[in-house]
Amino acid sequence: MLLAEPRGFCAGVEMAIKALSWMVRAFDPPVYCYHEIVHNRIVVDRFRDLGVVFVDSIDEVPAGAPLMLSAHGSAPEVVQAAREQDRFVVNAVCPLVTKVHHEAKTRAAKGYTVLYVGHHGHDEAEGTLAVAPESIRLLEHEGDLDDAGTTVGDPTKVALLAQTTLSLNDWKDVMLQARERFPDLWTASRNDLCFATTNRQSALTAIATEADAVVVIGSANSSNTIALAKVAREAGCQLVLRIDGPDELDLDGLGGARIVGVTAGASAPEELVQSVIAKLAPTDGVESVRVTDEDEYFPPPRELREIVPALDALVAFALGGDPQLARDMGGPFAEDRAVAASRVLVDLGHPASAYTR
Repeated sequence: MLLAEPRGFCAGVEMAIKALSWMVRAFDPPVYCYHEIVHNRIVVDRFRDLGVVFVDSIDEVPAGAPLMLSAHGSAPEVVQAAREQDRFVVNAVCPLVTKVHHEAKTRAAKGYTVLYVGHHGHDEAEGTLAVAPESIRLLEHEGDLDDAGTTVGDPTKVALLAQTTLSLNDWKDVMLQARERFPDLWTASRNDLCFATTNRQSALTAIATEADAVVVIGSANSSNTIALAKVAREAGCQLVLRIDGPDELDLDGLGGARIVGVTAGASAPEELVQSVIAKLAPTDGVESVRVTDEDEYFPPPRELREIVPALDALVAFALGGDPQLARDMGGPFAEDRAVAASRVLVDLGHPASAYTR
């Protein structure tokens, strides 16, 4: 087995999952979340079992209720509506998505037409389009550039932005076409694709060229997971399986492959990877193929950082500890960087483990 490194949770997903976990521990149920916290069915189901209610409209959230906005980013009017009626709101938007929102808003204010490469209906795309709806044109399929080009006012003031979870190849193709059509095209100095998405695609490319089959772990509504499956096929692997977890893995469907590559989308927890490896039970062992190291860390959303001492004291009190000591010395919330989101997910439902160092 060839195991891609890096794989699984990215820094944005780590931040969002840990933030929602802290809210589950700090508030009585239900805790509300606008849209799925991340696009992974197993993660969402686990939170739902703990009393998290996922909604598609802020109108479904009662006044005064704790509410989290998902990692994919929300429209400005959604954020505003969320903060009304005395709700405690935590905005877990990924900082990289916030960067794209800022770029879209800034370019639109300067009179640019913004061409946005993304998937229609995806939460991240919907949130970005809402930042400057009169100025942004969505490009999803081949040929969309031709249609969007007819609505551009000043061809010297065109910007190109992207959904962060796209395939690098898809982004490059559109960028080259757009630059050919609009020579003065503005793009960010650093492209909008998430570094973690690009790293996972690079690692998968390295193993897909050697593997007889590739297993991609992640949900069907996860854009970066679907992009990984596409990358594996483009790298030449003829047999690519996308699964949510080990229960969906059909060993017979691997067709007697001698070498199997395994990776996971940015919303898939490591426990699923290990379960899939166990089910595959490779007779010749597991070889990790590492293309880079990731040490990016996104701290908890500002709203949680402001109440971290109180949260640590609350957990200590609930477990019979010293609240003042926890407030002064810190506890599981203050040690956010030291604990992995996959571990937090496993620990949910076991309150005593919240104070395990």
